[in-house]
Amino acid sequence: MSGRRCGEAGSIALYFAMITVAAFAVAGLVVDGGAALATRERAADLATQAARAGANALSPATLHGPPSGLAANPAAADRAAHAVLADGGATGTVLVDGDHVTVTAHLARHTVLMSAVGWNDITESATVTASVLYGDTRPEGGG
Repeated sequence: MSGRRCGEAGSIALYFAMITVAAFAVAGLVVDGGAALATRERAADLATQAARAGANALSPATLHGPPSGLAANPAAADRAAHAVLADGGATGTVLVDGDHVTVTAHLARHTVLMSAVGWNDITESATVTASVLYGDTRPEGGG
């Protein structure tokens, strides 16, 4: 007799398989979860840059009036914002409302480990609004 009890054969293999699956799941969440956070931050960055580019596309007619009347040119703002999004590898929407340009950026990233279980892509989005401003926005004499 070998000293083994009848129901224990292969119990270490089962335990090892469960630990391996759990370790793989944790590694996938850490690696791909970190990638999701980085993708979300990149989408926010691109949305900010695109909104600023859109807000800088001023309507020529508003340049001749008082500074409080500045407004973005909707067509030029849309083109400028979409160009920034395209350069960054993102897609999105642009909404121009007078002196406000709102951009929603969508950015996709392929997963590294979670694709083994069918979760192939992470898509993150961010929305930012920029306003047309005249002059310096710092307080008087501020630095």
